[in-house]
Amino acid sequence: MLETNFWIIFLTGLLGGGHCMGMCGGIITALTLNLPAGQRRWLILLSYNIGRIGSYVLVGVLLGGLAGAGLSLLTARPAQLALLVLANLMLIAMGLYLAGLSSAITALEKLGRPAWARLQPLLARLLPIRSPRTALLAGMLWGWLPCGLVYSASLSALASGKATQGGLLMLAFGLGTLPNLLLMGVFADTLRQWLQQKPVRLLAGLLVAGMGLTRLALLATAH
Repeated sequence: MLETNFWIIFLTGLLGGGHCMGMCGGIITALTLNLPAGQRRWLILLSYNIGRIGSYVLVGVLLGGLAGAGLSLLTARPAQLALLVLANLMLIAMGLYLAGLSSAITALEKLGRPAWARLQPLLARLLPIRSPRTALLAGMLWGWLPCGLVYSASLSALASGKATQGGLLMLAFGLGTLPNLLLMGVFADTLRQWLQQKPVRLLAGLLVAGMGLTRLALLATAH
């Protein structure tokens, strides 16, 4: 079940490329602005993504650890199951959003805006990006951007009830988002046009929603 969760979270990040394009396209453009093609461009992109994924892992460790402490004070299994159900319902909602069938998940993103308002000025000071170190710091900050896709994965980390598993789940999610965001820095316009095609969005979104339904079915058969 745990390995299945890792793969599903990884695929959620991978299939959420259209959403990543909208959320991270601006920073990717800033990262690569006026940079020549070649090794330096790739190094800056990798540094940014290492910082971003590092923030996701930190979120997973914190949420998994906090949930583990909280669950120890409650009837652990029912509470954990409730969190897992909620995580998968959010995954379904995220899939419907990616498919262009519902915008309900965007209401959740508003919850993180006050914290992001404090971090955004720090990010602005780092622009324009001129070194891998600055790109790493920018990625660490950008990892806290309010994002329904990240929140969906974070709930799975919370439901894991363990710091290690929470961190690994968010690592799987971050690695899933990596191919799209790396390619975005090199083929931004072409990739944007492809990901925004309605059939591509619909297919990716329905696959994400289907994974949420699959996890719910696995939970139902296991209990």
